[in-house]
Order: sequence, then structure tokens, then C-alpha cells
Amino acid sequence: MKLAVYGAGYMGRLHAEKFAALANVRIVSVTDPDPERCRALAPLVKGAGEKPGAAVVAVPTEKHYDVVSECLEQGLHVLVEKPLASTAPQARKLVELARKKDRLLQVGHVERYNSVFTALARRMARPLYIEAERLAGFKQRGADVDVVLDLMIHDIDLALALCGKEISGVSACGFRVLTGEIDIANARIEFADGCVANLSASRVSQAPVRKLRVFQTDLYASADLQAGKLRYVKNAGGGLESTEDAQEKGDALAMQARAFVQSVLRKEKPAVSGEDGLRALQTALQIGTLVRERLERFG
Repeated sequence: MKLAVYGAGYMGRLHAEKFAALANVRIVSVTDPDPERCRALAPLVKGAGEKPGAAVVAVPTEKHYDVVSECLEQGLHVLVEKPLASTAPQARKLVELARKKDRLLQVGHVERYNSVFTALARRMARPLYIEAERLAGFKQRGADVDVVLDLMIHDIDLALALCGKEISGVSACGFRVLTGEIDIANARIEFADGCVANLSASRVSQAPVRKLRVFQTDLYASADLQAGKLRYVKNAGGGLESTEDAQEKGDALAMQARAFVQSVLRKEKPAVSGEDGLRALQTALQIGTLVRERLERFG
């Protein structure tokens, strides 16, 4: 695969490094408004001037639509950082364009490739209740969007993947703390089959937390996505039996890069398709709207 990299900032550099390490990938170009960033990644470019067949897009969110649509128009398969776009109409147009051009569009919800989550998802047949907590310290990177699009959208995508049913209701609250945007948010998502997801996200925490708990009638799973730990609890003869499921932490970003390449080469639908990215974005935007409406009422 000949790959073009758009965006050479923090995430663009990480993507470039993961793809450059793959034997069946050759990076042919790096594009960024900052020449210094491009020069920093120049050693990873092995086929300068060659025509790419795919692209990884890690530009700021507000530029996703323009860059991704141009790549698709050029006939490139695309892996784009989350969220898919700034607005639902933009995201919908990208999904439709990818379908029209018969190109693969994958969204970088990298937690889907976390080994702990993939192990948990295999065990949970019909979740009844999902609880997620994602806390992070404040970083200027990512502050161009609110905490729902920056952090919570990861867990929105995981909840949607675990449940797989239509959403029947959403409620939310949140607060501004360090920026003019939402910095803390909590959302309750109800699904058509009765499953409920309660999601919390903050980007003003002093310690990072990425925890996920999933309950079903016969099993409870507790996952620490940050530490790579997974624990199951079940009823055993009237008492509780707890077991640890050791998982190698792995490199989710590298696994995502390999999965993208494999999907393109094998012409398979990616684990996180454009449609998945659109659904997660629509839900995140709805949550953001509900939070802002509440802030307008209560200040």
C-alpha cells in the first residue's frame, strides 16, 4: 500500500510511525501547513512522488470534511481520526461519497482495537447496563472541540458497538470549567432493547482514567482500558466468583493501522466503518446540544 499522510501534528506523527513500521506499506507523502513538521517526518517517506492508493487524515476536526472528501474524490481509501467530521451532514456526505466511489472509509475510534475491550466484547452477549468513565488532564491539543467530541465519543462508540441496537432516548448534563466549551459531561443513552449506557467524561482531571463496566444477566465485566486489566464476576452456587482475564496491553494504534491495511487489501468492511463513525458523531452532537441547552437554562 502506498500511503499519503495528511496532518503531521501529534496524532499524524503517531499514525505515520505505525504505518511506516508495516512491511506492506510505503509512505509516499506527508502534508502539513508547518514545513518543520513535514521535515520531521521526512525520514519515514520512502516513495516520494509516487501516487498513493490510501490516506490517513489527522488534521484538525474542522478540516476533516475538506481533506477526506478530496481524498475520496481522488480515489483513495481513507482512515480519518475521530470524529468523522464537524457536523452530521458533513459526515453523512463523506459516507455517501465513499459508497459512490467504492472506497473504504474507516474512522479512528482506536479503543475498538484495545485488547481488553475486544476480549470483553467477545464475552458480553446481551449487555443490560454499560458504565464508562473517561478522565484526562487538560491539554491544548483537542481543545478545538468539546469534551464530548474529544473524549466521550470513544465510549459512545464502544457502547454502540456493544449494544448494536437503535437509540431510544438520550439525556445529558455538563459544565464549562477551563475553556469556553464543555469540559465535563455525563450522558445517559437508552437503547430500544432496554440496555442503558451511563457515560462520564472530563478533561480537567489530575489523573487519567479509562474504565468500562458492563453488566448482563449472568455476568459482570470490569475493564481498565488504561492499565490493560479485565475482571469478570459471576454467580457461582449462591456466591460470587471473580476471575481475572490477563490481556497483553498491546498497541491499539498499530493494530488499527494493520486492520486498515488488511481491510483495503482484502476489500473487507473495516471494524469501524464510516457508518459507525457517523452514528457515534450524531450521538455525540446530540449530547452536546442537550448539555448546552441545559447550561442556557441554569447558567
